[in-house]
Amino acid sequence: MADQSSVDLCKKLLNCIYNPEDDTLTTLLNFPCITCEHHNSVPNQPIFTQDIPLNTTHKTWLRLYKPINPYPVTKLPLILYFYGNGFVIGRSPSSTMFQDFCTYMALQLPAVVVSVGYRLAPESRLPAAYLDAMDAINWVRNQAIGRNGDSLLQDIVDYSNCYLMGSSAGGNLAYHAVLRALYVDIKPLKIRGIALNQPFFGGLQRTSSELRLINDKVFPLAMSDLLWELSLPKGSDRDHEYCNPMANESYKDKIKLLGRCFVSVSGGDILCDRQMEFVKMLERNGVYVVTWFEEEGYHGIDLFEPQKTQALVMALKEFISSGLFAVGE
Repeated sequence: MADQSSVDLCKKLLNCIYNPEDDTLTTLLNFPCITCEHHNSVPNQPIFTQDIPLNTTHKTWLRLYKPINPYPVTKLPLILYFYGNGFVIGRSPSSTMFQDFCTYMALQLPAVVVSVGYRLAPESRLPAAYLDAMDAINWVRNQAIGRNGDSLLQDIVDYSNCYLMGSSAGGNLAYHAVLRALYVDIKPLKIRGIALNQPFFGGLQRTSSELRLINDKVFPLAMSDLLWELSLPKGSDRDHEYCNPMANESYKDKIKLLGRCFVSVSGGDILCDRQMEFVKMLERNGVYVVTWFEEEGYHGIDLFEPQKTQALVMALKEFISSGLFAVGE
């Protein structure tokens, strides 16, 4: 895509100003956000939140959600959550939609949720976000072993019962993060599964759902292509393994070790065919997959409509409660 085309599409589709000379993006939107102080000041608030620096060099950070009312009598699973933004759009864990979702998830599962504020493209192209995810996994591991002082979570988290979860680009991120985690020792932390909510994948060859929903009002094909152009390493196309997990066999030996995976798919999502191809690829490699498919809907519906949020979290609760084996075991 020509530089001027990228500039024009960023303004039209993302409401952002893109400067191809220095590969920077300036958003023209202000996303509603919630501070921890505001959240915690709500009377009878059942979930306590806290912001924690992750990597000061990269300016990454975490938002922690801990159930406190009533205080758990048994240790809880931990959900490491990656929010969705196409790897580009300037949202963060403090954005209202993700704050509300993580609060609801922490309360209803119940679980301790850690939402990760990772670096964004194009200033920090992939694999930057994947490396930030590994920083977050290592932060949890350090909590488990009590490194760097008293653990924030030691009295409440069952470190043998952890999950990686993400929505849209966050789902892509959770998948690539868990594959990377399989190459290193994260004991005593045990990742028992991954939950991918409408994961963001792509590829050069068009799918039927992409052609059918090419002009979708929520997530048109041109926007998907643009986000990949801005987030993939320069010179890469959409069959890069970060974008298209079916196009590269480099992780094949590790995929079989994933153990358990939850994938939510909406029939009205332009990405639904890619998500189903992804499910079939996992199953071919021996991964146990729970596919939560809804015929109606659109990309991101589970974050925008409360009834869909409730249904998704209840499906996740069943998935977590049925977990028996950790990733890599």
